[in-house]
Amino acid sequence: MSSTPAPPESTPQLALARRGERLAARHLTSLGMVVLDRNWRCPHGEIDLVLRDGDDLVVCEVKTRSTTAYGDPLEAITWEKARRLRRLAAAYLATTTHHLAGTRLDAVGIWWPEGGRPSLRHVRGVAS
Repeated sequence: MSSTPAPPESTPQLALARRGERLAARHLTSLGMVVLDRNWRCPHGEIDLVLRDGDDLVVCEVKTRSTTAYGDPLEAITWEKARRLRRLAAAYLATTTHHLAGTRLDAVGIWWPEGGRPSLRHVRGVAS
């Protein structure tokens, strides 16, 4: 009897990513930001968190890792990823009625070892 692969939304990696996104959202709202959207999608990709910080739109990429075997989670945010996030921010702004003055790209890197406590780093204005 063959087993059917788990649907993508139930993989351990995606579960860890979603936990990381929830932790990042709690951290960012504790700084006074307001979550406008989570996992916003369009044909060009996905934004993990869309927030308002005062009059600015914040597009936030969240990278959560259970190990540092592949480096710091924030190292996964390359210039190409930042360029894609800028395109996604423009696409988001084209669909919203929010009146915002500026746009900023932030990143949250989370190292969350299995059975351990998470360590979070927030970087404002990545690839500026």
